[in-house]
Amino acid sequence: MGRKKYRNIMIWQILRYRLPAAGIMSILHRVSGASLFLLLPFLIYLFGGSLSSKDSYIDTIALIKSPFVLLILAGLCWAYIHHFFAGIRHLICDFHIGLEKTDTNKWGIIVILSSLLVTLGVFYMIGRLLL
Repeated sequence: MGRKKYRNIMIWQILRYRLPAAGIMSILHRVSGASLFLLLPFLIYLFGGSLSSKDSYIDTIALIKSPFVLLILAGLCWAYIHHFFAGIRHLICDFHIGLEKTDTNKWGIIVILSSLLVTLGVFYMIGRLLL
């Protein structure tokens, strides 16, 4: 029978629709860009707190070590790395390289996996420094 074909996808059908890897990468690129933009004030707050005085630096490091803030920073780290890799992929596409359907799915898988692996590596190194 094969895959069910959708013409115009309604919002309630989105969970049943199987996006190719390139589509997932594209959505994650938008999510990562939006999260970087929306959480920029939080990063500026942390940066400002770390530079004000010695006491505020100690308080900021204690805040960063809390599990909730570490989770937010891990998400921001992933968002930056994913947005970077997806942006590099878009720049390569501007040179008309890898635009075939099979190539776009390979690019999607490469970008998603590489961003996750690099994020894990970066957070492993940061965790060794903080803990």
